[in-house]
Amino acid sequence: MSDFRNTVPALLASTFNRRVGLAVLFASAVAITGLVAPKESFAEDKKSIKVGIISGEDEDVWRVVTAQAAEKGLKIETVVFNDYTQPNEALERGEIDANAFQHQPYLDNQIKTQGYHIVRVGYTGVWPIGLYSKKYTKVADLPEGAVIGVPNDPSNEGRALRVLQNEGVIKLKDGTGILATTADIAENAKKVVIKELDAGIVGRSVEDLDAAVVNTDWALKSGLTPENRIAQEPIADNPYRNFIAVKAGSENEPWVKTLVASYQNDKVKAEFDKVYKGTGLSAY
Repeated sequence: MSDFRNTVPALLASTFNRRVGLAVLFASAVAITGLVAPKESFAEDKKSIKVGIISGEDEDVWRVVTAQAAEKGLKIETVVFNDYTQPNEALERGEIDANAFQHQPYLDNQIKTQGYHIVRVGYTGVWPIGLYSKKYTKVADLPEGAVIGVPNDPSNEGRALRVLQNEGVIKLKDGTGILATTADIAENAKKVVIKELDAGIVGRSVEDLDAAVVNTDWALKSGLTPENRIAQEPIADNPYRNFIAVKAGSENEPWVKTLVASYQNDKVKAEFDKVYKGTGLSAY
């Protein structure tokens, strides 16, 4: 009997100690989980992002944007591309978080042809496309059979053809949309030859052409000046404003609002005006 009485308290003590141990272990697990939870929340609200841009003058502008974002607690790493097709591919694959290089007609065509899931979140600037020549100072001086270069991507080719139509060089078919091609030319009184070239090449080919319609950013990169520009598209109601874009589903994330605000401010506008020397205009 004495052995049994001594054994019972020992068993009870052992059971109590095990329960206490389990309780402590459970409490520790809860505490650890509580420490991990904020990290998951932090991941949802990005503090560091990658933004795709085109090489050249925009790199100077985005250095100021990056500084503005840093003051707001957002770190931006710019990823520089050399042509228009790569930034959307990289964004769609999740290699970057945003890009800033395109206008809506271009994105609409990319979505249609590539199936991208990309949306506009904030405007940046507009670069009126122009007709440039180093041989002639007026559109009226272009000879019959003149060879005119235009960008070969759908949105910018249509844009270029509208410049030529506005100047009376050609006439497009009635009802032609903004994605016009050379197949949509209804009248060509001067029998000009339209030469389709990559947007990054057409500006550097002006010496070998009678004239060329060149995107303003590529005109600057090609050493063309306003003195070489003999015509330009209208600025009023221009549908070709560039913007910052993100993957669909990310547009309402807090970091997106911070990114847009980091671009749309007076300090960035001042740098934009300095870099583009009036050839581009802030568009927000």
